[in-house]
Amino acid sequence: MTTIAITAGVKVSVITEYQPSYSSPLQEHYVFTYRIRIENNSDNTVQLLRRQWYIYDSNATVRQVEGEGVIGLQPILEPGEVHEYVSGCNLKTSVGKMVGNYLMERLIDGKQFYAEIPEFNLIVPYRLN
Repeated sequence: MTTIAITAGVKVSVITEYQPSYSSPLQEHYVFTYRIRIENNSDNTVQLLRRQWYIYDSNATVRQVEGEGVIGLQPILEPGEVHEYVSGCNLKTSVGKMVGNYLMERLIDGKQFYAEIPEFNLIVPYRLN
């Protein structure tokens, strides 16, 4: 299932996948990947400067992760352009979620804004039965 948020013409879509071959439930280690698609549907060129994530385990643990760019890049997106990347997250529980934002800058005037990353669930498939 794809989760979507749109902020100031920047559309962020997320698809997640559980990675059983990298996980070890007996050691409380669950690995998920997520594919992010950022589409610039605005009329302005924008650059992704920073990211901020909140990662929740179902045992009430919350982690905050922030830093420059995404996977070492600070992509510039012209109107109509798309940037995609895949990253991962590990949890201590079989159910969790993530949510966050990207600090974006309009290059024409330097105006900065936060593009929402939609909340998405991280659930081991057998938990859905």
